[in-house]
Amino acid sequence: MTYLALGFAALALLIWVGRSGVPARKAVRQLQWRFLAGGLSVACFTAAAFLSMRGGWGKGIVLFVVGLWAATLVRTPRVEARRAGPPPPKVEAMGLADARAILGVGETATRAEIEEAYKRLMRRAHPDQGGTTGLAAQLNAARDRLLGR
Repeated sequence: MTYLALGFAALALLIWVGRSGVPARKAVRQLQWRFLAGGLSVACFTAAAFLSMRGGWGKGIVLFVVGLWAATLVRTPRVEARRAGPPPPKVEAMGLADARAILGVGETATRAEIEEAYKRLMRRAHPDQGGTTGLAAQLNAARDRLLGR
């Protein structure tokens, strides 16, 4: 019975250290508790073997189960829920006038003129040529809007 009480006291200590909000115990709460739980499981297995050989089957079984529980506690990964960030900004649909202004073409521009203006501007605005991804994305959106893609 003494071993069982010591095991429960050690378990209560581990739970208390794990759930306390003391900043000095932060390292213990994050990773070190696994080492303590591993040591507890080894101690429980050792005590269970000792008591079982001496004829204390009931206490040995209880300590064996506590040791198994502590061993699985060490092996189980802790999954922490991620907080949802702010929603992505809404992308407004580009109007035809905006698309024409970005590409610099008139209302009567043909498909070939739109593609030529896109190629001319994209040569300068492409990220590989020193442009920005935002400007390249705007050019792509304007071309797609005017060509109906």
